[in-house]
Amino acid sequence: QVQLKESGGGSVQAGGSLRLSCTVSGPTYCMAWFRQAPGKEREAISWRYTRSGNTRYADSAKGRFTTSQDMADDTLHLQIHTLEPEDTAMYYCAAQVNGDCPARTPSYQYWGQGTQVTVSS
Repeated sequence: QVQLKESGGGSVQAGGSLRLSCTVSGPTYCMAWFRQAPGKEREAISWRYTRSGNTRYADSAKGRFTTSQDMADDTLHLQIHTLEPEDTAMYYCAAQVNGDCPARTPSYQYWGQGTQVTVSS
């Protein structure tokens, strides 16, 4: 059983930046960031293979989103630059501990509770 906990969300003005973090209680094969806006499907932002550090981004996330990971404790981070009102959503961290990495598919074995990001214009 792996527990994930996101933090760092909040209310910001458009153009600002935020850094989200996700702590994880055990070893993982890959981890990912997703977001879900009201009335919309959960969409992938990025996924990262924990040991290799190989990180991939969804096409819609290229440019303003940067994913990194602390190698000491595998805490996953998501830096969001130049926030837009359209970025308003609940942001989730996900983890896969074995098997294939689901990548952009929201079928990970473990999920955090999410952290809310609200961007005002």
